Amino acid sequence: MLVYLAQQPTGPEFGKASPLGLLVILILLAGTVLLVRSMNKHLKGLPETFEPEHPEPDQKADDGTEPGVITVEDSEPKQSS
Repeated sequence: MLVYLAQQPTGPEFGKASPLGLLVILILLAGTVLLVRSMNKHLKGLPETFEPEHPEPDQKADDGTEPGVITVEDSEPKQSS
């Protein structure tokens, strides 16, 4: 492995990069900047919370509850022997 690291890469194409590569990198960087700016504008337009301002009287306290699920309160689990 040391021999591989000690070898100096040589050849007529070593160290040459295409200007097209730089152009691609600059285009990707500009696209990223524009996407971040757009995302920030959209995030600023969101409300602080998504809770309804005037909940209806028949609305469940937790809209995320699944219908048909039975909750048991103040019950102790049965112990099997």
